[in-house]
Order: sequence, then C-alpha cells, then structure tokens
Amino acid sequence: MSTEVKVPTLGESVTEATIGEWLKQPGDAVAVDEPIASLETDKVAVEVPSPVAGVMGQQVAAVGDTVNVGAVIATIEAGEGKPAAAAPSPASAAKAEAAAPAPAATGEAADTVPTLSPAVRRLVLEHGLDPSKIKGTGKDGRLTKEDVLAAANAAPDASAAAPASAAAAPTPAASGSPGRREERVKMTRMRQTIAKRLKSAQDTAAMLTTFNDCDMSAVIETREKYRESFEKKHGVRLGFMSFFTKAVALAAHDIPAVNARIDGDEIIYHDYLDVSVAVSAPNGLVVPIVRNAESLSFAEIEKAIADLGKRAKEGTLTMEDMTGGTFTISNGGVFGGLMSTPIINPPQSAVLGLHRIEDRPVVRNGEIVIRPMMYLALSYDHRLVDGREAVTFLKTIKEAIEDPTRLLIDL
Repeated sequence: MSTEVKVPTLGESVTEATIGEWLKQPGDAVAVDEPIASLETDKVAVEVPSPVAGVMGQQVAAVGDTVNVGAVIATIEAGEGKPAAAAPSPASAAKAEAAAPAPAATGEAADTVPTLSPAVRRLVLEHGLDPSKIKGTGKDGRLTKEDVLAAANAAPDASAAAPASAAAAPTPAASGSPGRREERVKMTRMRQTIAKRLKSAQDTAAMLTTFNDCDMSAVIETREKYRESFEKKHGVRLGFMSFFTKAVALAAHDIPAVNARIDGDEIIYHDYLDVSVAVSAPNGLVVPIVRNAESLSFAEIEKAIADLGKRAKEGTLTMEDMTGGTFTISNGGVFGGLMSTPIINPPQSAVLGLHRIEDRPVVRNGEIVIRPMMYLALSYDHRLVDGREAVTFLKTIKEAIEDPTRLLIDL
C-alpha cells in the first residue's frame, strides 16, 4: 500500500514552488512527519513532511521542477526501509582508509554526502567545504548553519593548502596565466522573485529619495545608560531599531500617506503599522514583519526583531511571517553602508534606509564639534506621497531620534 505525498498549502496567493532538494531517497526509511523534501517558494524554503511512516517510494518530480499546491510529488510505501547511513567513527574511518586504496573521484562518493537544507547547502558552496567532513549537530546528525560556519572558521589552512596542491598538479601548456573559471548556477525561486519585484517597483512606482542626517548622541547615551537594566529586565538587548520603529510610528501618525498603498485608482490607508524589517538571509534578502508596531513597547519590538532575525538566518521563517507589511525599514549600516537609495517594497509606498554611524564635524551653537552622525534616506512613491510630506516625515523621525523624549510624549 502506498501513500501519496502532496505539496502542502504554502500561504496566501502562493500557488506553486520549486523542488529544492530531496531529503530522502527511494528505499530510505521514513518516520511520520519526517521531512522528505525541501520546496523553494517565492519567499521561504518549506520542508514537506511525510504523512505516514514507511519507505520512501517514487519521486514524481525532480530537483528544479515547478510543482503546484496539491500536486503529488512522491509516494511512501509500507514496510521498513534502509536506515540513513550513520557517519563512521574516527577509528573505523581510519581503518577503512588504511585498508582501501585511494579511489578516483566517482559518483560513489555521493552516498557519503549528508543531507543538506538549502541554507546549509549555500553556505557549504560559499566556503568551498566538503560536507562529508563536517560533523552535524542537528537532528539525526544533519548539518546546521552553525556547523558549517564553525568548520569554515576552524579550517584556515584549507585555503592555504589549495594553492600548494594546485602547484603540485600538472599544469596546462599556458602555465603562468591566471585561471579563468566560470560557473553557471540557476537562480533560486526566491532570487528570481526578488529580481522581479525590485524591477517591478522601479517600473511602476514614481520613486524619489529624500535625505537627512541624524545626530545619534541621545540614542547612544540612552542605550549606554539603560543597557544592562533593560537586558536584565526584558531578556533582550536595547538596539537602535526599536527607536527608529517608534519614530516611524510617530511620523506616520502625522503623514498617513507614507503608511498607505495604491490599489488601482484608490488609496488604502492603514490605521496600524506593520513594519517589514529587511534581513539578509542565506538565500537572499527577506522582509519579515513586526506587526502592530505602533502599539508595541521598546522591549516587544526588540524581541520581535531578534526572533525574526534569528529565524531568517536559520531559514525557518514562514509565509505568514512575510505576508503583508505597510512600511519597510532597511538597515544597511550593519554592513558599513554610508548612504543608499533603497527600493520600495511593493505595494508599499515608502522605505526608510538606515546607514552606518560615524563621527563627523557638525556645527552646534556656533562651534564645530564632533558628533556620531547617521544619514537617513526615505524612498517614496511620488504618485501617493508629495515631496513636502516626505521631507516632513523624515524630519519628524530625525527630531524624535535626536530627542527621544518626543517618543514618550507623542510630539
């Protein structure tokens, strides 16, 4: 008796996905709810669990195939299959290497390669590591992102050894010339969607960016003063994002068009602020959402952002985490960016770009002093937001950051 495995519901408006990876092969034993495949959607990677225990049967779709919600992608057969190959102990591995001659690289080596999630696979490729040489600490010995990063940091000699081994190998006739290597890699579904959405934003919206700079002295002093007590009470660090999120909520109250969107020939205004926080994930940029940010406390905002950031790096965000959003905050400063013109996240009408903090000379009370300054950038849809409104919105944020008391008295 066989049981069909179908593509699960993937979220609102998502009707198809791409087979990213098969986590189980035909003949492997499968437990109930054990992931057998990884699907790549427009926004997240989703694992497909087995509905029953049994043996992995036929794989109806191949890696890279596009499948619709509800489509059959595999079957689970009754019975007991072969267990997943356990990693050999160091002692047995040493004996095996001593007893067997070194074989040429063949397809047989693929049997020893552990199952990798899309996020882990990307890290392995980026660092040029051999996954079969890394010990997994995840469920059933599976590799995690932390395992790969630890292996990359613990093996600094690998890159140094590579040139030495390359020098020992036979060289082509054109020796001495630099290597000219190319690699063609199919774009992931998420990267394709990012490309389409960003280009669509440029083609559709009348985008314009306005700039201002902000003195971060007051926020830095506040964080330093209350850092320990805040973390002790709430269990989370007091960061900059909560200040800017509260400042955006304050400014959006006065300039509601920045928190609105265009739908056909109508404007939809929101009486709530769902902030999309741009986060760099292994598969690309994602924008999970802090919902009802206007009613959250500093601690609640920081906890929400920390949780979303952690799950983005682990690749465990859900479709619900990224569905919706009325305004975006993108913090390029964490990567050292000095200034940028962020692109609107459709169908939103504006995005706030934050940048690195650096000491710069400014004039205060007729004197030149050094202050920690940050450039702020607001990109907005000029079809909906007028220049005066955009400048006023950004100026309100600047004033609230430079005098955080305004956030408490709603000024």
